[in-house]
Amino acid sequence: MIKIYHNPRCSKSRAGLDYLKTKTSEFEVIDYLKTGLTTETILQLLQRLNVKPYDLIRTQESFFKQQLKGKQFSDEEWIRIIIENPKLLKRPIIVNNYKAVWADPADKADKLF
Repeated sequence: MIKIYHNPRCSKSRAGLDYLKTKTSEFEVIDYLKTGLTTETILQLLQRLNVKPYDLIRTQESFFKQQLKGKQFSDEEWIRIIIENPKLLKRPIIVNNYKAVWADPADKADKLF
C-alpha cells in the first residue's frame, strides 16, 4: 500500500499529493501533524529513504533556525526532536512497500513506480 506523509498547508506537499493522484488512486494519506509520529514510523522512513535523521529535517523552519541550528544531536535525539516537532519533517514523503522518496519535486515519486 502506498502512503504519503502529507501536510495540507504545504504547497510542495499538495503538489506531491496531486502528482500521486495522477499515478494511482490506491494510496493512504497520513496527515502526520494530526496523527503524530512514532519512533517506529521514523525508523521505517529512515530505512526506506536510506538517510540519517538529520536529513529529514526542514532546516528553513523558524523553530529549527531559532532553537536547533548549529547544535549537535545524536541520531536518537534528532528522532525525538522530529516526533516532538513534526512540522520539521520534510514533506511530502511517499512510501511504496520498502522504498520511499522525498517527493520534492513531485516527480521524484516516479522512482516508486
